[in-house]
Amino acid sequence: MANKTLKSKVNYRIIRSKSDVFTPSDFFDLSDRDQIGRALRQLVSEQRLIRFGQGLYAKAKVSKYTGKVLPVRPLTDLAVEALNKLNVKVVSSKEQTKYNQNQTTQVPTGRVIAVKGRVTRRMSLNGSTIKYQRVS
Repeated sequence: MANKTLKSKVNYRIIRSKSDVFTPSDFFDLSDRDQIGRALRQLVSEQRLIRFGQGLYAKAKVSKYTGKVLPVRPLTDLAVEALNKLNVKVVSSKEQTKYNQNQTTQVPTGRVIAVKGRVTRRMSLNGSTIKYQRVS
């Protein structure tokens, strides 16, 4: 078992990780950008990972009810973890704050994430897209 493939090394690291979100840069110590990208694409095709944005991957599982590949956590949780990994400060949105302070009974959808700073990266999965709200 001494000659492990790059894909098996990447897969092992993903399985052992406490994180559910990965970027190719998490694996650059194993090989170069092209080979890491190839290994991640293979893991996506094997349904071990799911891609939810450019350079963003999440742990995946197959639903026992529908047979579809699903992320292990909801898209909003993955997006917040990804933004933290990308050094973007995530704060409570205006709607979330109003709801938490009992100023409204409207439950926030959670698809709007308030951030400090600029974010141009799109994150979406199965037709659901994350929107950003800039907060100063």
